[in-house]
Amino acid sequence: MKMKQVVELINVGDQQSEVNELMAQVKEAISLMVHPSDSGNFLLFEGKKANGVKPIKDTFLHQLNAKGWILEHRLDVGVTNTKPGPIDAVHPVGSKFFAVEWETGNIASSHRALNKIMTGIINGVLVGGVLILPSREMYEYLTDRVGNFRELSPYFDVWAKANYPITQGFLAVIEIEHDGLTSDEDARISKGTDGRALV
Repeated sequence: MKMKQVVELINVGDQQSEVNELMAQVKEAISLMVHPSDSGNFLLFEGKKANGVKPIKDTFLHQLNAKGWILEHRLDVGVTNTKPGPIDAVHPVGSKFFAVEWETGNIASSHRALNKIMTGIINGVLVGGVLILPSREMYEYLTDRVGNFRELSPYFDVWAKANYPITQGFLAVIEIEHDGLTSDEDARISKGTDGRALV
């Protein structure tokens, strides 16, 4: 799997070394993703909207879990009147956590993911976090309407330029993309119920 770009929306405070180390682990986990397992690359079946998204995320989370990250962890980030779902992966940083979300839902889910991380930063629960999104090119071969980088990027200023009451925090978005396509049906990634996928 390759990274097209990393966009830092917020980067303030004195925990840069810890954040840099955790971001390096996230980037390495992405780079080590291979499909099919004997291909040496991350290939998608070439059919439009033909590949599921959750198995891709699970491959990434397996890499992080091997480095001591906690998966599917519920944190009280300070959201009132509702209980947000678990964060895909977190890593302790002192008494706080660094969060990673890998998008498997629609574009509304992408907004919620960044808002959840931002709320955790504001309330002192998270030192920061990152959202991982497919490129628009990758999107074409995934579950219909899954959140993607190009669709979310026009709203980055909502997080980057707002005057949030924080002195410490890191928020970034990583755009990812497959290495290539294959016509091998065995490489088709199964769909679940994420986004608007059919069971």
